[in-house]
Amino acid sequence: MDRAIYIAMTGAKNNMMAQTSHSNNLANARTFGFKADWAQARAIPVWGEHHPSRAFSMTERPASDFNDGALIETGNELDTAITGDGFFAVLDAEGQEAYTRRGDFSVTPLGELINGAGESVIGEGGPIVLPPYEKVEIAGDGTISIRPAGAGPNEMIAVDALKIVNPNFQDFEKGTDGLFRPVEGAPILPDDPLLSVVSGFVEASNVNSVHELTNLLALNRQYETQVKMMKTADDVSRASERILQLS
Repeated sequence: MDRAIYIAMTGAKNNMMAQTSHSNNLANARTFGFKADWAQARAIPVWGEHHPSRAFSMTERPASDFNDGALIETGNELDTAITGDGFFAVLDAEGQEAYTRRGDFSVTPLGELINGAGESVIGEGGPIVLPPYEKVEIAGDGTISIRPAGAGPNEMIAVDALKIVNPNFQDFEKGTDGLFRPVEGAPILPDDPLLSVVSGFVEASNVNSVHELTNLLALNRQYETQVKMMKTADDVSRASERILQLS
C-alpha cells in the first residue's frame, strides 16, 4: 500500500474514533454525574522486516475528566450530591459493584433505592431497601433515616447508609456502560467515612458542550483532509502508472 494512503487511512479511521468519544460526551451533557472522556492521538511506527518508514495514528482514551460538575438544587429529599471526592457504589447490570457520581435517587414500589439509570444503590450490607415511610432524610455522612409509617413526627430511625468510596484514579477506569470500576485484579473499594454528601442537590455532567462541539467540528475537518489525501495519493499513483505504460 502507498505510504501516503496508509498514513491518511489510519488518520481518518482514528478521527472517526475520536469523533465517537466526543459525540458520547456531548450526548451525556445532561446526564447527572457524568464524567467526560478525554481522547488523544499519537503516532506509532510500523515495525517489520524493513526500516520503520511508515507510521499510523492511534486514538486512545487516556482517562476521564474527574472534575466536579455543578450542583443543581432540586429540593427532592432523595437527590444527593457528593461534595468533593468520592463515588456512590451501585450494582451494574451483571449484579457486580461499580461506582458513579449520579445521585438522582428514587424508591421503587418495593422500597429499593435506585438512581436515575435504574441501578441499585449499595449501602452498608448490600442494595438499600427502605421500609414504608412517611419521611426520609439523608445526612451529610450518607446516613439514611426514615420516619416509619404511622410514627410520631420526631421518630426518625437510621436504617442504612450510602456506601461512598474514594478511589485512586490511577487504578480506576470507566466501562462502556458509563460506570467506573477498579482496574482488573484490584479489590472492591472500601467505604470511606470521611466523605460527605448534601441532599436536595444533584451533580450535573462536567461536559463542556461548546468545547465538545468545537472538537467535533475540528475532527470533521481533519477527517475530510485525510480523505482528500487518500484521493490525491491514489491519483498520483494512477498517473505514475500511465506514464510507465507510455514509456
